[in-house]
Amino acid sequence: MARTEKPLFWIAYSLYTRTKLGYIFHKRQMKKARERYPTGHSRTQPTIINGIKIIPVPILLDNYSYVVIDTASNSAVVVDPADPQPVQACLEEEGAALQAVLCTHKHWDHSGGNRALKRRYSSCRVYGNAMDNIPGLTHPLSDKDTIDFGTRLHFKAFFTPGHTVGHMIYLLDGRVIGGPSSLFSGDLVFLSGCGRMFEGNASTMLSSLDTVGSLNDETLLWPGHEYAEDNLLFAAEVEPCNVVREQKLQWVQQQRSQRLCTCPSTLAEEKQYNPFLRSHSHDLQGALGLEQKQDEDWTSYRARVLEELRRRKDIFKDR
Repeated sequence: MARTEKPLFWIAYSLYTRTKLGYIFHKRQMKKARERYPTGHSRTQPTIINGIKIIPVPILLDNYSYVVIDTASNSAVVVDPADPQPVQACLEEEGAALQAVLCTHKHWDHSGGNRALKRRYSSCRVYGNAMDNIPGLTHPLSDKDTIDFGTRLHFKAFFTPGHTVGHMIYLLDGRVIGGPSSLFSGDLVFLSGCGRMFEGNASTMLSSLDTVGSLNDETLLWPGHEYAEDNLLFAAEVEPCNVVREQKLQWVQQQRSQRLCTCPSTLAEEKQYNPFLRSHSHDLQGALGLEQKQDEDWTSYRARVLEELRRRKDIFKDR
């Protein structure tokens, strides 16, 4: 992604990710969010799949952490605990023992509670990619590493750079529990959206999105933010005739009118209406006014489609 535009933004981003000022800003955001939403920005319900409980924990202004519990052993794993306070409250309410933090990337709104939880639970391990300088990291991961907790919590980590240089996503294997798998996607994929390409180009991001696209359609998607309504409104601009997207938007707007959580969706759904997973779609390409050049290979063309989508989404978000 070119950095010639909005230089002040990139200076701020560098300060946020590389200096103590970023953590100071994060603490101010935590305080502001706790005051604005004392019980969280959204109302959530646990999803229980044959004894595995997945609890979305609303944090900050629109983030989600996830507490994943094997109810047979009360062992728990938490994904992206940016604010340790509501995560710890959830663990205590469930009577669960925290085994590990699975961190998708270094941004404070995903990693800000890592060290606090590690201090509170001395045996807690912190997983992530070493390239991302994740706070409190104890167990660096590489692409397709597997992580097991007890007999029923089996995760596979995928290296998915683009949003950051070391972004990871985590797939909870559903075969072990006789149900669908669950993908904790951080800021790579949201309901009908994808993350900004802060530290990668469109080709890198496309490869990471294709990793998601290769997974089983029944996989449940648990994203890092509550962005569903905004993302679907953008999708309506680039694919106005997509009937599945329109139906999903109506459902999401009904949910959000009651401050209800919109996750999980499934990858089968996402492949029908998420434009960032549809760079191969001729209808979408036509709607963007793009054509494959004579000497352009298919992957390069799809990366160009993705780059145009992300450019339009950035404009849509800023207006």
